[in-house]
Amino acid sequence: MNDINPRRWRTIDIVIASVIAVTFGVIFWAWGTVWSVTEGAFAFFPPAQTLIYGVWLVPAVLGALIVRKPGASLYTEAVAATVSALLGSQWGVDTIVSGLLQGLGAELAFAILLYRNFKLPAAVLAGTLTGVSAACYDFVKYTAGTDLWSYRIPYAVITVISGAIIAGAGSWALVRALAPTGVLDRFEAGRERASV
Repeated sequence: MNDINPRRWRTIDIVIASVIAVTFGVIFWAWGTVWSVTEGAFAFFPPAQTLIYGVWLVPAVLGALIVRKPGASLYTEAVAATVSALLGSQWGVDTIVSGLLQGLGAELAFAILLYRNFKLPAAVLAGTLTGVSAACYDFVKYTAGTDLWSYRIPYAVITVISGAIIAGAGSWALVRALAPTGVLDRFEAGRERASV
């Protein structure tokens, strides 16, 4: 009889999720600078800047694709956001709130799939839902004073698309690129090298 709970977090799960989170926390902090520097490039249509938003959503999807346990999306995104805030993110403590909500968006996708599907469509769904959670929060917190049709709606739609492509498909592609190296061999993701 096998009494090992496949949903129970192992030490290696915690370590890898933490490494992903801390790495992306540093990336988030740097990405805040990229966001500020690129504002001028999107002056023609400011909501288009959210094309690059998906980078902030990657750990929510990536963590779950590798660890494959309930809570992985929430944990990696929340810890990454916390690290970013501690490093001095321009959005301060609000970064942590955003991270929690973004992590919940991706977590919902994997929960809907009962934590059994981690293929490309599941990753895109997770990226989409984390984009939806990010867009909803920003809709209330950051874009409330802007025009609904010319700014807020396009901002939200492009954020969701960015989440689906960068965080969803991008995280899936990253796992596929890492699997042949052997670094994921302790995870089911590393043993599924041939499946989509």
